[in-house]
This record gives sequence, C-alpha cells and structure tokens, in this order.
Amino acid sequence: MRIAVTGSIATDHLMTFPGRFADQLVADQLHTVSLSFLVDTLDVRRGGVAPNICFGMGVLGLRPILVGAAGSDFAEYRAWLDRHGVDTASVRISEVLHTARFVCTTDTDHNQIASFYTGAMSEARQIELQPVSDRVGGLDLVLIGADDPEAMIRHTQECRSRGIPFAADPSQQLARMDGEDIRLLVDGATYLFTNEYEKALIESKTGWTGEEILAKVGTRITTLGARGVRIERVGQPVIEVGCAEEEAKVDPTGVGDAFRAGFLAGLEWELSLERSAQLGCMLATLVIETLGTQEYELRRGHFMDRFTKAYGHEAAAEVKVHLS
Repeated sequence: MRIAVTGSIATDHLMTFPGRFADQLVADQLHTVSLSFLVDTLDVRRGGVAPNICFGMGVLGLRPILVGAAGSDFAEYRAWLDRHGVDTASVRISEVLHTARFVCTTDTDHNQIASFYTGAMSEARQIELQPVSDRVGGLDLVLIGADDPEAMIRHTQECRSRGIPFAADPSQQLARMDGEDIRLLVDGATYLFTNEYEKALIESKTGWTGEEILAKVGTRITTLGARGVRIERVGQPVIEVGCAEEEAKVDPTGVGDAFRAGFLAGLEWELSLERSAQLGCMLATLVIETLGTQEYELRRGHFMDRFTKAYGHEAAAEVKVHLS
C-alpha cells in the first residue's frame, strides 16, 4: 500500500510560559487584547503536519511519500527525514521563499497560542499528484493535511477526478476556510480526521449535521484528547479506543499527527480500524512525553510492553508481527 501525505512543512519554534493564559485575560477587555508573555524556554524543532506524520510512519518501519513545498533551507531537514524512512523526492523546493514557520507558546495548563508563517508553503498549490503517482507506481491513499488552502482543494479535486482514495484532515485550516471550501474537502473522503472542536466547526460552517457528514465520508475519526478516539461509520457500531497510560506529560504539540501516523500504519498493515486506532494512540503517547514533534524514539520492546498493557495480548500479537 502506497500512502502519500500532503501538508505543511515547517520549522517549529516552541516556547513555554510559566503561568496560565486565562489569568492574563480581562473579561471586559477581550476586544482589545495586547499581551506579551515572558517565556522560560525556546526550542527550535522540525515540524509541519506532513513531515510529522511521515516521520511517525517511518519510525514504524514504513516508507511514506511526503508531498509539500519547502525553501532552500530544507536540505538538513530533508536529510533527517530520509534517514528515518521518508520518501522526500516529491517535495517542491521554492527558489524565493523560506520554509514555513510555526511559533507556539504553551502555558502550564497545556493551552497554546500559536502563529504560522506560510512561506514556501504557498507554492504547494503548484504540485500535481499524478507525477508523484507515476514515480512510485500508483497511490493507494492520499492524506490531505493542513496546507496552503488552494493546494488542499487542488489535491482533493485531483484525487476525486483520478479515483484516488483520500483522507481529509483540514485541522488548523478550518478556521480560515469558508463552508463551501470545507464541503469540497470533506465530501467523498474515505477517512475524515478531526478533533472534537474541529468536528463541531465543520458542522457549523458547512451547515451539515453530523449524520449528513457521516453519510458523505467512509469513516469519521474524531480524537477526544485524554479520552482517546471515536470511529464512526454508517450502519456500523461506534468504535471507541482509550489512550495508553502516559509516563509524563511534556508537550502536546504533534500528538494528533502521531496518532494519524500510527493509524495510517495500521491501514497499511491491513489491521482493523480498532487496532489502527490503538496503534495511533500508543504512538501519540510517545509524543506527548517528548518535547518536539519528531524527537521521540520507538524502542520496539518497550513500545510493545506498553501496548500490551494498554490494549491486551491479542491486540499486541497482531501489531508485533509488523514491528518485528
């Protein structure tokens, strides 16, 4: 199974604020907020939703295809991804723009305030998927992650016209897209990924009910934070998977991307939706225990011990054969 992952390619600048954002907000002055937070730490990390997902899949032993746009400063990042099993040959390199930047501050309650500079990401709209498919011998699934909005729509329309199954994962871009664009991204998706807030936002902006959206997609996957994940399909029982126990809670950035990496790996290994979600939740747990989205290590013995503890011996046996 050949899976391509489209989406932002970025560098993350992650900061921690030793307080609560909520304590700095004045209820009757929210219309004129002007705040500056003195932060304790700054970590510059590799990021972007597409490389984060691809890295996780690579760590699990797969070779995902990264599709996106970056700047000439991408060389070191490319080498890192290549070493971790990611196919980067379809990344477009801009001649004039830097790789995108994600700047995020996290408070003691793990709330986040973030900004995103698009940079070279704006050129992703010039990428066509057919040459990618021709190069690798065909695509079985394309995950369309948060990216330049025009690129997301182009990739979705191309998947429809060429009959390539796609997973809709608009996440951060939902805030700036209108209902018509969101409908274009969602309708006909084989999989739809959101968290609970994004689920409600899609329904609000499109005017579609939850039942109507479910009828337009094959499988709807909603991450529930500390409560795990819910999977829905028309006419099928709802699947709910809990999170594995955390050893520490360091930074939530990239947790959703890691879940998607594990879930997609499960699909490639032809595991059930439940097993795929369990694998995703276990990988996400490694990320929340680590500062940075691609700084975790997967030690297979330790990983399987924790997976077994969380989901049982039968589930572990199905996953272990692929990890070994």
